[in-house]
Amino acid sequence: MTVFAAVACSQPSLAQDVGEAVAPPSGRPGSANAGWSVTVGLAPILSPAWQGSRDMAFSVFPDLRIDYDDVLFASVPDGLGWNVVNIAGWKAGPLAKLRFGRDEANGGSPFLVTGGSDALRGLGNVGATAELGGFIEKRFGIHRQWRLRAELRRGLGGHEGVVVDASAAYQLRQGRAVITMGPRLSAGTSKFMQTYFGIDDVQSQRSGLAPYRANGGILSYGLGGSLVRPLDDQSAVTVFMGMDRLGGRAARSPLIRERGQRTQFSVGLGYGYRFGL
Repeated sequence: MTVFAAVACSQPSLAQDVGEAVAPPSGRPGSANAGWSVTVGLAPILSPAWQGSRDMAFSVFPDLRIDYDDVLFASVPDGLGWNVVNIAGWKAGPLAKLRFGRDEANGGSPFLVTGGSDALRGLGNVGATAELGGFIEKRFGIHRQWRLRAELRRGLGGHEGVVVDASAAYQLRQGRAVITMGPRLSAGTSKFMQTYFGIDDVQSQRSGLAPYRANGGILSYGLGGSLVRPLDDQSAVTVFMGMDRLGGRAARSPLIRERGQRTQFSVGLGYGYRFGL
């Protein structure tokens, strides 16, 4: 899974959707597009104000991504990575991502246009986090239409936990349109879960919520899908949506039981334009 809405909204489940939204499928690095390439785009998204929120927020996310062949990539959705292994459908290498913080005043999206939530008041802010780790990916099938991907990252900053993201996806072409869909799952250690779903004694007094110790486990699981329609060789529009459900450790937090909801929905529209250097 990738990370732009993930880092912006603290929602890992949206990352891949936004990444697909602002990158035309014909514009990903490959043998037909050697050298450096740049993609710029926008993605308006309607999603929960924070992961687990029952309040919705509308944000418009900008995106800038830079690729060098099929070797190096850099963007907020995908992070900064290097395909050290890139052979026979396998990719693997180091990866660094940024997870934006969470703001108790409105939920935390830095690109909020309207909406938000005041349900986090009393819990304090969560700072931005650099997440360092690696990824492994396998594509297979006659046209390599199947993809399995896993990432493992450790946080430095806003949280000090370890996060694991895993996903499977199937890609189908209908004319010029590309449809991608599949399941996804995220898990976190106790340090991560406590940061976002735990409630200590001080937070309990300030917020009125009962204390809660959030142990490590499954953070969320769900389905995501997107439809990418190229406009020409350099640009594309994408419609994407996702449904995720919080795991039991997160869902049992008084924050979710009293002020949030376990099932989360998101939908968005993206536009991306690619050019070479």
